[in-house]
Amino acid sequence: MTSSSREIAEIITAQRATEGAGFPIRRPFPTPQLDNLDPFLMLDEVGPIDWPPGQAKGAPDHPHRGFETISYLLSGEKLHEDSNGDHQIMSPGDVQWMTAGSGIIHSEMPSPAMIKSGGRAHSFQIWVNLPAKNKMDGQRYQFIANDEMPLGRSDDDLILVKVIAGEAYGVTAKIDTYVPVTLQDWTM
Repeated sequence: MTSSSREIAEIITAQRATEGAGFPIRRPFPTPQLDNLDPFLMLDEVGPIDWPPGQAKGAPDHPHRGFETISYLLSGEKLHEDSNGDHQIMSPGDVQWMTAGSGIIHSEMPSPAMIKSGGRAHSFQIWVNLPAKNKMDGQRYQFIANDEMPLGRSDDDLILVKVIAGEAYGVTAKIDTYVPVTLQDWTM
């Protein structure tokens, strides 16, 4: 493996905002500086925020159409429910990949335990544009629990990679994608 360095072309400051019922996010794109990364429509870092008991916020029912959302949970618990009847509590390390296709209504709320006890919420969500020919396809929901995530390792065991989408160290993700993207969590 060779190493090379490159100059930093530009520094983009993530925009701070609140979404849904009032949870904080940082959004590096889209912004006025960085607004066309097709097929990637949006990247949000949700939190981190420490919610007191009874105060955790989420995103109540809202529609999506023509793209996929990928949620990767770092801490806390999130309850996903959608108009297709999918229902899932996400825990740290879990990933959900929702294809909105021709349209879906869903919510992403703190789990009942998170609402009751509070705690740290921290996650990432990426929106991926569907190809024009797939924008009106049916909806689907894919969930991979942390303990079922494919793991790749370097020969010397110094690198561990969770393969959420794509391939690393000969290990292929379980998630089926419309757009060939790579999404991985590396520990070195």
